[in-house]
Amino acid sequence: MLWINFLHLYQPANSPSYRIKEAVEKSYWRITDVLEKHHNLHFTFNISACLLERLRDEGYGDLLQRWKLLIQSGRLELVGSAAYHAFLPFLPESEVDYQITRQEEIIKEILGVDVKGGGFFLPEMAYTPALAKLIKKRGYSWLILDEASLVSKKYIPVVIDENSGLKVVIRERLFSNTYLPDLINQTDETNLASVIITATDAELYGLRHEDPEQELEKMLSLKNLSTQSVSVFLAAQSELKTVMLKAASWESDLESNTQAPFIIWRNPKNKIQKDLWLLAELALELGQGAQKDKNYYWYRWHLDRGLASCMFWWASAKDFSHNFGPIAWSPDEVEAGLNDLIRSIRALASASSLKYKLKTEKIANRLRYNLWRRHWQRHWLASDKND
Repeated sequence: MLWINFLHLYQPANSPSYRIKEAVEKSYWRITDVLEKHHNLHFTFNISACLLERLRDEGYGDLLQRWKLLIQSGRLELVGSAAYHAFLPFLPESEVDYQITRQEEIIKEILGVDVKGGGFFLPEMAYTPALAKLIKKRGYSWLILDEASLVSKKYIPVVIDENSGLKVVIRERLFSNTYLPDLINQTDETNLASVIITATDAELYGLRHEDPEQELEKMLSLKNLSTQSVSVFLAAQSELKTVMLKAASWESDLESNTQAPFIIWRNPKNKIQKDLWLLAELALELGQGAQKDKNYYWYRWHLDRGLASCMFWWASAKDFSHNFGPIAWSPDEVEAGLNDLIRSIRALASASSLKYKLKTEKIANRLRYNLWRRHWQRHWLASDKND
């Protein structure tokens, strides 16, 4: 069995230090350990640049050094992405370009790797034809997407995107939405597929799913198991089928051809998300041409954090227990992102920003009221009844 394993390492830039520590101690150390101990093991990582900055600033230089050595050995491959995990489908091209550039710069600065020319990870695997064309233009050669982006319901492991010309590796949702070591160790080897392609959050391995029996380590000791980086796997593929792909994410519904593939992050019926996007768009509009403002650095610093997809995700109230996740509802997490959006607008010193500031305060007050009203009336009361 050949296992192609893609891992997404991410913590929001505005996460408290204890969450970074928890992710390192429960997941990142463990994954690094197994890569070091199994010399034939090869994984592909997307490490969000904002996480790299936090690891450096929080004193995890040893972990970063170990990653450098694994990269140099060829056992760890890195890809490009959006530095601050922004939800790209709803952002202007200039912002997408900025996010990609910062990812490239920070990875080069901290890990010494030039990711251009290789693979690219879209946050939340949120694919659109326009984004694919932009990524191709930036010099990348392949994407990894969820099977929800396939027009046909028949699973195909590797295709060429008709829209952009990029090679595309398709993750298998069946295997990616489970804890694969448990499944493999409980299945007769003769019933296993010859190639399994998974793409998950790295935090699955320890932080989100405890593994007291060390099923991952047991799986890696199987004699018939081999692994490859995505790029090595792609290099061996020939006569690929060119197909049209559709807008989708790794949480899009596989059973319906919905016209709203990103509804988790932008539901027109969700008043909270609607106002969050209003503020995000105000902040982006305000920043155009403001590079000479004396406080532009702080405007950009807060905007980076305020545009992260997590804020919109935590406002969705969707149940992610199918993927070892929580119910995506947390007014505190929403407020963390909201505060950064507000501060980005407040930061600029130009007198022309006044109208934006006043509009922002009005929207923010309405948003906070709706956020906490929903929490107390729907979620808190429901939780109280269940107890």
